[in-house]
Amino acid sequence: MGKRRGGRELLRSLTKRQKKHLREFGEEHPFYDKVLLLLLLQLCFPFQSEDSDKSSAESDSETEVDQVSGYHKLLATLKTSPESESEEEEDESESEEAEESETEMDSEGSQETGEGDGDEEDKNDVPGQEEATDTVEQTLGQEQPDDADTSCRTSHGVIEEFTDVKHESEFSLETNFMEEESEDCSADQRDSNSSQAFSEDPFKQHMDKELQEKEVEKMSTLPKTSNQSKWPRLGQLTFSSTLEKHKTLKADKEMDVKQLYLHKPLESTWPKVNKQFLSSTNKPNDPFFTPLQRELFCIMNTYQDLFYPERNVLTNGEEIRQVYCLHALNHVLKANAQVLSNNAKRRDQKPGTDSDDYRDQGLTRPKVLMIVPFRECALRIVHIFISLLEVNDKRKIDVSNKKRFKGEFGSDPEEKPPNLKRPEDYEAVFAGNIDDHFRIGVAILQKSMRLYAPFYSSDIIIASPLGMRTIIGAEGEKKRDFDFLSSIEILIIDQADIYLMQNWEHVLHLMKHINLLPLDSHGVDFSRVRMLNLNNWSRFYRQTLLFSALQDPQINSVFNKHCCNYVGQVAVRNVPVIGSISHVVVQLPHVFRRLEAESSTSVIDTRFQFFIDKVLPEYRDAIMSHTLVYVPSYFDYVRLRNYFKKEDLNFTHICEYTKKAAVCRARRFFLKGEKQFLLFTERFHFYKRYTIKGIRNLIFYELPTYSHFYSEICNMMKATDNAVDATWTCTVLYSKYDAQKLAAVVGIDRTAQMLQSKKNVHLFVTGEN
Repeated sequence: MGKRRGGRELLRSLTKRQKKHLREFGEEHPFYDKVLLLLLLQLCFPFQSEDSDKSSAESDSETEVDQVSGYHKLLATLKTSPESESEEEEDESESEEAEESETEMDSEGSQETGEGDGDEEDKNDVPGQEEATDTVEQTLGQEQPDDADTSCRTSHGVIEEFTDVKHESEFSLETNFMEEESEDCSADQRDSNSSQAFSEDPFKQHMDKELQEKEVEKMSTLPKTSNQSKWPRLGQLTFSSTLEKHKTLKADKEMDVKQLYLHKPLESTWPKVNKQFLSSTNKPNDPFFTPLQRELFCIMNTYQDLFYPERNVLTNGEEIRQVYCLHALNHVLKANAQVLSNNAKRRDQKPGTDSDDYRDQGLTRPKVLMIVPFRECALRIVHIFISLLEVNDKRKIDVSNKKRFKGEFGSDPEEKPPNLKRPEDYEAVFAGNIDDHFRIGVAILQKSMRLYAPFYSSDIIIASPLGMRTIIGAEGEKKRDFDFLSSIEILIIDQADIYLMQNWEHVLHLMKHINLLPLDSHGVDFSRVRMLNLNNWSRFYRQTLLFSALQDPQINSVFNKHCCNYVGQVAVRNVPVIGSISHVVVQLPHVFRRLEAESSTSVIDTRFQFFIDKVLPEYRDAIMSHTLVYVPSYFDYVRLRNYFKKEDLNFTHICEYTKKAAVCRARRFFLKGEKQFLLFTERFHFYKRYTIKGIRNLIFYELPTYSHFYSEICNMMKATDNAVDATWTCTVLYSKYDAQKLAAVVGIDRTAQMLQSKKNVHLFVTGEN
């Protein structure tokens, strides 16, 4: 077998090729002689050192991730040893297996990302899709701390995540007795306890409220009572609650920062962070919030559930993100300060004394869960957290793993193609890193932040629906975990409308597994656990903040069925006065054909039968060529495609899974008239926004999810050359269950008339409407 140099451990670290060389020549290959290689490195790189490399890898500087130099790569070969007797051929093909596994993951999650099996759609149209993979490879090439988990590899389609183990003791709430932290918290807490203001703190009032079993039974069985109110900025609000003691909240015209009960550092940092959204017209007595932020925070601070369906990515998206980040961080800082203060009190108390006054925790540590669609959103949230915690430029907070986080969640602006022309809302939604499979834990103390914290050591979890689904798993799977969701106190679901374009089932799956009793204790001190958590009443205390760009029955269902906060719910219910049909710039007759369905479940089959019996026969004639059928649901698209194939119709089709070459062929055939019909899915339009030329007849199989898609598709007709306006047609199928979508397209007044009348409605829209 050859000469052994270091016993079993060294032998195990050798690859098959190294063992072969050792067996044949009786010595290790000179390339793997670490002493010789170190000397070579010192000669080639006289100004580099191992210590400087280690310090640069462990530093949390705000600079972007540097490119891995040859020196770093060579050092990585010295410090990284194989875990098993893997062959070098397997090591060489590791990158190929990673690419294959990514392709498999993309095909499995293509329903979420809008990219299909082997889809070669314009990768430049959605920049940043491969950013995470490239960053992981760069990070693996860098030297990591000795006790850090560097297993951020992709193997067989499963992502082994990096978690920060090094700073576990520094961020532990149970054992953290740092003098500065504990003394500050204790003093602040004692001062607050002595004042009446602390007893009026919404956080303390909400968490210290002890529900009775009769009240819990009432919330579980009785329907909610609701009343209406109109606020200056939010508009029409619906307040609903099951408990009898329900008070309608009034909007505060003026808001004093002292009345907000913000934690100490936030009082000084919030005005600076939010300054960019404040205009010169802001009132001098309210220099901290915009009118929208003031009313939103007024509701958030009462810990009521909130549904706001008017989030606009171009106008108010970022100011909404700012205000819910303020609320989440304020909640976490108060909760952690209470725990640290009680730790100091318990340490100072006499041994043998026992008290229930220190019940200040849940069954698990995570308190806030933030669901966002893309990594770019998580990046912006963390940046807001850091800005809110930094009191001034001299007092920078310590952020662990910040450099790694920027590398994995950031993006390279140069990767975006310069000639790409898309609508403004598309550019805003798909800005930055748009990877939709991620999750990260964040632990926060007043003067420090820890990124990549293990979930059971985190205060805040930021994740996508797909990222949560893969860790929650399905019933019967061996590796699944959702105990960390047992004590979530604030759930924030931002940009919920995008999840309709990804996979709404992931959101429903998450809602079914939140606030359940954990299967394991996870080392919790039950003497510190609140009674509401022990009684499995966490869901009645959880505040849910739901933000969307539209009102949709599926989103409404989640808010109505899965949000049971004992304080109550607040939903914004404004109706659109003018629909998106007013933005159609081509002269086009619109025919709205109503179909009658007995229930919301039967409308799917009723719509299909109505289409093939009454609508499609009118378009079978060759004269009605260039007909585009817009289908919002992928399942309806598959059903229509199969029917068209069965009837041997002259058609082509484009969906979110169609390859780039097939898309080009379908667009060319449809433009030249070689194919009479084009089946076109809404999700393809959402992710690509291609302009389809050659449309003369348009059929909306169902009203679009986004109302502005209606005008966008209709305005594609102006791209048709040598066409006569009088021959253009537009047909829309709708039922009484499409009232919200119909109002967003034609306006509330026309919707009321169309729902009352059972006749087809003909509208002729000119470019001036």
